[in-house]
Amino acid sequence: MFSLRSQARWALPLTLGLAALGVAVPQASATRPSAPVRDDFNGDGYADLAVGAPRATVGGQSGAGYAAVMYGGPHGLSTTHRTIISRATTGVPGSPVKNQRFGLQVSKGDLDGDGYADLVIGTGSASADAVVVWGGPHGLSGGTSLPATDTQTGDFDGDGRLDLAAFRTGFATGDDPHGTTATLWKGPLKRSGTPAARTPLDPDHLKWIDIHDGGTGDVNGDGRADLLLTGYCGDGSHCSRLYLSGPSGLTPVTDGYPGGDGAAALGDVNGDGHADLVSGFADDERISVAYGSPSGLGGQDTWQSYSQDTPGVPGATEPSDRFGTSLSVGDITGDGIDDVAVGAPGENDGEGVVDVLRGSGSGLTGTGAQVFGQNTRGVPGAAERNDSFGATVALLDTGRDGHADLAATALFEDAGNGAVTVLQGRATGLVTDGALAFGGRGVGAPYTKAAFGAELK
Repeated sequence: MFSLRSQARWALPLTLGLAALGVAVPQASATRPSAPVRDDFNGDGYADLAVGAPRATVGGQSGAGYAAVMYGGPHGLSTTHRTIISRATTGVPGSPVKNQRFGLQVSKGDLDGDGYADLVIGTGSASADAVVVWGGPHGLSGGTSLPATDTQTGDFDGDGRLDLAAFRTGFATGDDPHGTTATLWKGPLKRSGTPAARTPLDPDHLKWIDIHDGGTGDVNGDGRADLLLTGYCGDGSHCSRLYLSGPSGLTPVTDGYPGGDGAAALGDVNGDGHADLVSGFADDERISVAYGSPSGLGGQDTWQSYSQDTPGVPGATEPSDRFGTSLSVGDITGDGIDDVAVGAPGENDGEGVVDVLRGSGSGLTGTGAQVFGQNTRGVPGAAERNDSFGATVALLDTGRDGHADLAATALFEDAGNGAVTVLQGRATGLVTDGALAFGGRGVGAPYTKAAFGAELK
C-alpha cells in the first residue's frame, strides 16, 4: 500500500507505500471455480474488491475516510453494485472524526464461519478502533468495533477456522516509532467481537515498530498460515517481519530473508506449493524473491533480484522510479503459478507504471513481462506528472474465470482525489480490453482529495 502514514520517504505529498498482498486464484476450469470465501462478501462466487479512501471528507469532517467495495460478477467488477462504508453508515459504530483516516488499511476473510467474507476496516489514528463489517447474501452490513488500528487474517493454527492478528499501533512521523501491541485472536469471531481465545504476539520486538500492513501465506507447507508484517522501523526506514507457524504458534524469522524497505507480499511464484516472499527495495529500484520450502525460506544464495534492467522487463532502471513501492501476487495467466505486479509510481516524473513479471516452474522471470501506464493504449485516462499510477496494486480474480485481474491506483489523480484502474487477466497476460477506471465520484462517494485507492484488497 502506498502509505498515508508518514512524510519521511517521498518528496511528493504522501509517502512510500507498504505492500498490498496478492491473492492466488484457482486454475481455470470448465466449471468456472468460485472465488475463495475470503474474497467473496456476498457469496455469489465472485471475488470483490475493497478500496480505501482515507483522506475523504465525511459528515463535514476532513480526513474522516471510508472504504468502498465493488462486487465482482460475470463481467468483472461493477461500479453500480457496490457498498460504501464510513463511520456515518447505519450500523457502523462511531461517527466521522477529523483525520481519523478510516479505510487506511483493510483485511478480509470469513471471521465468523458463516460462509461469507467479512471486511475489517482499520484507521490512521492510534486511539481509534477498527470495525469488522459482516458479509452476507446481500453483501456487507452492520459492524462491530475491534480494539485495533489494523489487522491481518489467516488460519495460523491450522484448525480450519480463520484467525485474526490485531494490532494497536502508532503513526510516528519522526525518527522513533511509537510501537505496536499485537494479539492473535483465535477464530471463530463472534459478532459481539469475542474470539475463542487471545494470545500476545512478539511483544518484546513489536514495541519498537509501528506495524501498518502485511499479509499471509503458507511458506513451509505445514497447512498453517504464516504471517508477514510491514511497518515503520524508525529513522525514516520501513521494514518487514516474517513469522512462521508451528505447533507452538508463530515464531519470528530474525535473519535469513530479504526484509525490503516496506513493500512485501507472499505467493507461490514457482508453483511448488510453498509461498515465496517477494520484497520491494524501492530505494534500490528492485525486488527480491526468497523461495519457500518445507524448512522455511531458502538461504541468501537462492534469492533472486529483479529490476527494470532484468532481461525481458520493459523500461530501464532510473533514479526515483520507485520500482517495488507496491507489490501484489496472483495467478494472471491461469497456469497455477503466481505472477507479480510491481508498482513504480515515480516513473516518468511521477506518471507511474505497473510492471508485471510472470511466475514459472523455475521461479519468477522477466520473460513475457508487461508494463502498463495511463499512456498505454486501451488504459483509460491520461498519464500526467505526479499521478503516481501504481502507488497501490492488487491482483484478484473478480470475473471468476481463473485469471487474476489487476487493480492499480493513481493516488494523486485529479490533485489527490485518486482513481483505480482495473485490467483483466487472460492466459496471455493482462489485457486492456474492457478496462475499467473509477474514482470516488464515479461510485457516488466523497471524492475531493479522498486518496481513493490508497488501499486495495
